[in-house]
Amino acid sequence: MPAPRRTVRAAGLPPAAVAPARLRVGIVGAGRVGSVLGAALSAAGHDVVAAAGLSAASAERAARLLPGVPLVPSDEVVSVADLVVLAVPDDTLPGLVAGLAETGVWRAGQLAFHTSGAHGLAVLAPAEEAGVLPLALHPAMTFSGALEDADRLGGAPFGVTSRPLHRPVAEALVLEMGGEPFFVAEEDRRLYHAALVTGANHLVTLVAEAADLLRAAGVADPAKVLAPLLTAALDNGLRRGDRGLTGPVSRGDVGTVSDHLETLTQRAPESVAAYVAMAQRTTERALSAGRLKRHEGAPLLGLLRGHAPGSLASERAEG
Repeated sequence: MPAPRRTVRAAGLPPAAVAPARLRVGIVGAGRVGSVLGAALSAAGHDVVAAAGLSAASAERAARLLPGVPLVPSDEVVSVADLVVLAVPDDTLPGLVAGLAETGVWRAGQLAFHTSGAHGLAVLAPAEEAGVLPLALHPAMTFSGALEDADRLGGAPFGVTSRPLHRPVAEALVLEMGGEPFFVAEEDRRLYHAALVTGANHLVTLVAEAADLLRAAGVADPAKVLAPLLTAALDNGLRRGDRGLTGPVSRGDVGTVSDHLETLTQRAPESVAAYVAMAQRTTERALSAGRLKRHEGAPLLGLLRGHAPGSLASERAEG
């Protein structure tokens, strides 16, 4: 016997703000995120009735994850939906919401949530003015368009921003999609998103950078070398924070860092700026955490500042 499905209801909400047990869902942006969330809502018992997606990749993904769901223009999606999922790029979202408002397609009693980490509720103001219940539900998970994306959604944390009265609805929707909600205040959304970008997007860049340097050093399979090292480093960082720092910076080994900079300047000059920036921040954090004494950190910072972009030493090295 299947487990009873959670319904999106909340005590004390006005009738227009209480979602029925079964919603007609429209997905605006049937890309890597929208299609996966649409599939999750469908699995929870809702009806995905329409989707919008411009690219061939979106059409292919919708056909695979949302079989039988027609692809139509965005305004038609909104017109037939009780719940509108806006899964579009951050910079596209404000114009999309405002443009749809200009068409008069938003209607009182609808639910709408966007998946942008960078935006809160303010971006949905044109829809809210028409009587739409606005929610910001951001899955703090990376979606690559691969088949495993649907599995990654299970237990994924969702950054939720909503009006206090609507919070039960937001949390129930996240739970229905298999996620775990946590609240982010409207004024904290940008900082929250910057934190996630630093952790996820920049991590991929760092890993790719390390792999490129290993290849340049003659290592045929960088992933094999990096996997155990980076797994341990990530575990240390998550469990111990700055106390998990290791390596030459945390030991104050100025000579080793100087050798790195000399070698990178000669063999991988495009990597010097990133190395300097990360070593500077690592030194600062090691000092703040007491991993380095002031007299140990000062020579490191002096060396690194001399190799920062625009410094005299850096310009001489480039010349």
